[in-house]
Amino acid sequence: MDKTINISSIFSWVFAFTLFVIGVINVVLIHPVPGIAYFVLAFIYAPPTNQLLQSRFGFSIPLAVKVILFVAIVMFTLGVSDLGDMVDDWVIRS
Repeated sequence: MDKTINISSIFSWVFAFTLFVIGVINVVLIHPVPGIAYFVLAFIYAPPTNQLLQSRFGFSIPLAVKVILFVAIVMFTLGVSDLGDMVDDWVIRS
């Protein structure tokens, strides 16, 4: 098996790790339900899942779609969710 590192897999791992961390923070500080949703999203962003989709179903999620969805998810997290309110309160206090 050829193991190559490309820019798409690096971005996918960074996005997956970021969403996983947001999920952990949500589970600990907010509520388990949004945290679990972020865990599922992190799983979808991980490169092994992309390889599984390619081998089983014949398609993979393009990097451009991953980037657009990641930006939308982070904007939602910081703008609408309770976690965003906590971040705003923390920034205002410091």
